[in-house]
Amino acid sequence: MLNDPSMRTGSRRPIVLALDAAGLGCSVVVAAGEAVLAAERCATARGQAERLLPMVDAVVRKSGLSALALDIVGTTIGPGSFTGIRVGLSAVRGIALATGARSVGVTGFEAVAASLAPRAHERGAGFLLVALESGREDLYIQLFDHAYRPLGDPMAAMPAALDEALSGLIGAAPLVVAGDAARRAVNMLLPRSCTTVIEGSAPDAAGVLRAVLRRARAGESRIKPLPLYLRPPNVTISTAHQGAGR
Repeated sequence: MLNDPSMRTGSRRPIVLALDAAGLGCSVVVAAGEAVLAAERCATARGQAERLLPMVDAVVRKSGLSALALDIVGTTIGPGSFTGIRVGLSAVRGIALATGARSVGVTGFEAVAASLAPRAHERGAGFLLVALESGREDLYIQLFDHAYRPLGDPMAAMPAALDEALSGLIGAAPLVVAGDAARRAVNMLLPRSCTTVIEGSAPDAAGVLRAVLRRARAGESRIKPLPLYLRPPNVTISTAHQGAGR
């Protein structure tokens, strides 16, 4: 099968294009295994639809590879900007269709956890709480165990309820807090024996790359990428449209 990396790569490292457009910016990497060959980042919360594909083209050219060399293309599936999620998924599906590469989707939580995993084992860290900005008062959160495996499903939670929810699950155990809302989450937690905040740990393409490779190694990279929405979109339907639909 053309879109099976094990058939296309043999024993060599897979060529991966990974991207993130769901959060507060855009980032793209091309890598051979975990070795990044080229990367670009754009810190913007808007304009992903216009910026992403030119960035992909630039990064592929910088890598010195043809797009047809790609074995896997991966993206964040959410949570985050509805527009960014759709743009990322559309780009990955289109590239996969054109090149025969396999398309893989990972959550922003997975991307953060995968990027931290090597450091976590070095410091013997405890549980991991990934907290992502929602653009509202609530936070997007997911809890991971000591090996950074999910302990539950992603969810949206109000900051005021965060400490009680965590205490019921892990008591006063050591906690690592990461993600672009890590500081906001920690400010709502009562002091515990050890809490470590990882600054600058927003989801990005480098984390997507590691999460995609982790899924591939576990044989879990054949799941069709679908968007992860933790709440409905911010859409107001006018009374005129409501009347027309009756």
